[in-house]
Amino acid sequence: MNIGKQALVTQGMVKQHKAARRERLTQGLALAALLLMGGMAIAGPSGIFAWSDASSALSQREERIAKLQAQRDDLKQRVDALDPDNADPDMVVEMMRRNLNVVHPDEVILPKPKADTQD
Repeated sequence: MNIGKQALVTQGMVKQHKAARRERLTQGLALAALLLMGGMAIAGPSGIFAWSDASSALSQREERIAKLQAQRDDLKQRVDALDPDNADPDMVVEMMRRNLNVVHPDEVILPKPKADTQD
C-alpha cells in the first residue's frame, strides 16, 4: 500500500507542479500584456508623447486659422466695398486708376529714372 500511496502523492505533486507552471505562465502572459499596454500608453500613436505633438500641431493650426480668417475678413470687406448697388467711391477710383492707368488732368506723372548700366 505504501507504494500506491507514494504513487498517488507523486502524481498529486506532478499535477500541482503542472498547475503551478500553468499559473506562472498565465501570470507571465498577463504581465507581458500589461507592460505592452503601458508602453503603448506612453509611446504609442495615441500615447503621452504623441499627445504633446498633437497639442503643438493644434496650436499651429489655430494660428493658421486665425490668419486665414483675418484674410477672409479683409477680402469680404473689399468685396462689400465693390458692391455695384452700394460701391465705395474711393475704392472704385483706386481700382480704376490702378487697373486702367487713369490719371486726372491736373496730375503730373514723373517717370522712373532709368538705371545706369555700365559695361
